[in-house]
Amino acid sequence: MGRKGPYKRVLLKLSGEVLAGSAGSGIDTNVISHVAKLLKPILLQKIQIGIVIGAGNIFRGGHQKTTINIDRVVGDKMGMLGTLINSMAIQNIFSQNGISAVVQSAIEIPRIAEFFDQKKALNHLEKECVVVFGGGTGNPFFTTDSAAALRASEIHADVILKATKVDGVYDKDPVQYNDAQLYKTISFSDVLQQNLKVMDSAAISLCKENNIPIIVYNFYDETALSDILIKGVEKGTYIGE
Repeated sequence: MGRKGPYKRVLLKLSGEVLAGSAGSGIDTNVISHVAKLLKPILLQKIQIGIVIGAGNIFRGGHQKTTINIDRVVGDKMGMLGTLINSMAIQNIFSQNGISAVVQSAIEIPRIAEFFDQKKALNHLEKECVVVFGGGTGNPFFTTDSAAALRASEIHADVILKATKVDGVYDKDPVQYNDAQLYKTISFSDVLQQNLKVMDSAAISLCKENNIPIIVYNFYDETALSDILIKGVEKGTYIGE
């Protein structure tokens, strides 16, 4: 199984935690400015970019640990709103850094963002405008990983780039185990069979069905995006069939 490319339309999946920076929660606008700086040379190569952002820096949906018992459905809806807060911050900071960006929401909230529309999203992308997809899938019980796989399928993305804190997908947690082995390539089926914690199984299955490869890379590797998308350098872990 080899790597494909070049990629002309990509879906970047970011966790909400990365936006928190060293604070651990909230939004560090310097982090967003840094992401904008990394994406500028990619956009200059006419590569179209969509972004799905999580909300772990604000609220982790049904997985949030609190002393108050919040219903899973309510918690997931709160998480969806958290992704919209992050999306608005990205759009605003990107604009300040000279990058055209628009927010499309899975939830109808017209004074805040466009309601998701496939044709409008494709039109924005064709005009070299970054589309930030907020609101998750618009439904509880689905993660933002599933939202990334769904939006990637709908915009016909060539690849999903999932940013993580490590260099790719390992056979076990590299933080806990010094002998953890990094996969350079792995199939969707093996990810599912080995229950590797890359993305949730619904997201992996959707990418498999629609033949959208996933590249898992280290967010803190400042050259990773340009190396993968512009130079064609193999970095991180390639998941595909």
